[in-house]
Amino acid sequence: MRGSSGNAYSGARPNWAIVASVLPYLAEFRGRAIAALAFLVLAKLATVGVPVGLKFLVDYLDEARGAEVVFLLPFFLVLAYGLLRFASTAFQELRDAIFARVAERAMRRASLQVFQHLHRLDLGFHLARRTGALARDIERGTRGMSFVLRSALFNIVPTGLEVLLVAGILMVAFQVHFVLTIAVAVVFYVIFSLYVTEWRIRFVREANEMDNRSNTRSVDSLLNYETVKYFGAERYEAERYDRDLDAWENARVKNRLSLAALNTGQAAIIALAMTGMMGMAAWQVMHGGMSLGDLTMINAFLLQLFIPLNNLGFVYREMRESLINIERMFGLLYQPPQVADRLDAVPLRGNGGEVAFEDVHFGYQPERPILHGVSFTVPRGHKVALVGPSGAGKSTIARLLFRFYDVDSGRIRVNGQDIRDVTQESLRAAIGVVPQDTVLFNDTIRYNIAYGNPEATEAQILDAVRRAHLDHFIEQLPNGLETVVGERGLKVSGGEKQRIAIARVLLKNPPLLVLDEATSSLDSASEQAILATLQEVAEDRTTLAIAHRLSTIRDADTILVLEAGRVVERGSHDELLARDGPYARLWHYQDRQQRLATNQETVAAR
Repeated sequence: MRGSSGNAYSGARPNWAIVASVLPYLAEFRGRAIAALAFLVLAKLATVGVPVGLKFLVDYLDEARGAEVVFLLPFFLVLAYGLLRFASTAFQELRDAIFARVAERAMRRASLQVFQHLHRLDLGFHLARRTGALARDIERGTRGMSFVLRSALFNIVPTGLEVLLVAGILMVAFQVHFVLTIAVAVVFYVIFSLYVTEWRIRFVREANEMDNRSNTRSVDSLLNYETVKYFGAERYEAERYDRDLDAWENARVKNRLSLAALNTGQAAIIALAMTGMMGMAAWQVMHGGMSLGDLTMINAFLLQLFIPLNNLGFVYREMRESLINIERMFGLLYQPPQVADRLDAVPLRGNGGEVAFEDVHFGYQPERPILHGVSFTVPRGHKVALVGPSGAGKSTIARLLFRFYDVDSGRIRVNGQDIRDVTQESLRAAIGVVPQDTVLFNDTIRYNIAYGNPEATEAQILDAVRRAHLDHFIEQLPNGLETVVGERGLKVSGGEKQRIAIARVLLKNPPLLVLDEATSSLDSASEQAILATLQEVAEDRTTLAIAHRLSTIRDADTILVLEAGRVVERGSHDELLARDGPYARLWHYQDRQQRLATNQETVAAR
């Protein structure tokens, strides 16, 4: 199928190369990142200096016990100890303050990049996607990206630096077996953390998948609120949602239990290491090999070392989870668009012009072709209408002209240019569409109309409102143009939505028009008024009209009759009626249906 919502990263293990993909987001504030690293180093030097200062203070007080104490020296030792404590915290806060802009800007850039890429993806991708899961992936991905940036700079690097500094001090000041004990503990801690965390990853993935599924279910159900109400399916929807929540709950419980196992094992390794080192230190103090200050310093070092090391275990776990989230978000970036501009694509020449379909073949799936050698031309300033039964390929032709998809064979030309050779932006800027099913933004009527031209003046907006016959409707609204239409425009009727869509196109003022059942949701009186407006707008414009009601396209210069993806008839309204072919049969059928409906309305009125 054309387009896919699949993720480029679907393996069982996150790709650590993603970290390298995250780092370039630091480039915009390289100076800030370097300054943050400098303060990080200063903070760690101050942190490591705290136990050393404490050692000298304890040793001085221990040696001076019972003797006359000179107050000045311990005062300075206490002051130095306090300053080191403050410097450790102050440098960390300065580091965070300087790096704050870096991390937030990186999240902003990544979110914008994914958002822009999603808009570049083809219609097939968006027809297959699940909105709730997609939103969750982006949300978790940007949050995970921020965590990876912060943890890499503020946890992994400083913890490694602190381990090296402490090991160096212990190596110089004490016997080598203290360093070996720390080294063995760190190695066991890291190996255990890596092994168990890898084992836990499947529970994290399962929890995320269940979270996506439940969120998708709730969003889909709420978007189809009216359908749920029509069929009284509230209980059914709640049961389906609860089944997904039950799976999510079980996955989360497995995740929590595995986390408890990991935390317990890490705590056991830390406790054994600290017990062993404190035992060795106490033995040395008892036999005169170490001072009381040395014991205090070792104890402080162990606390300072294993607390961040334990935090490093948490960081590693969270980073693995973050990488899973980032890989899904970046998977969206690596999703290639099925329709892309060529490297040598040029802007569309001229202001609209002739549209030509030349032997176009197309199918959404290879095994199910839709169009079979469709050829026709819409001369500049002419109106060509497409009619035929549902599934004949009428809307597909409009999608191909807009280049939502590329043709399988043949070509489409606008103003003599193959639309595959021009930029999509310039092509779509030249086409205005009034769709059959108008979907509005959850914003004001003014916003939805001005979407056709965000730079439009108030006078231009009001003129579009008047020409689309929306003025009387808007005058009846308490908030007028500032009325919010609701999600997908559910607060206004189908006819009102379509007139807003027409006003939006009038404001865009494109040289090419595509009218896809543009009056299908209007009553007869409004339809005639809008048809008059569209006829006025279509003057001197190339217009492609898709119609089910043949009465709306009688004025077309050429009418094409499609059946099963082929043009079976073409000509003007009068010419096709004279041929007494498929068009004539469809016209007479609709005419009889209209007469019958009119008679029934007359009888009901009596």
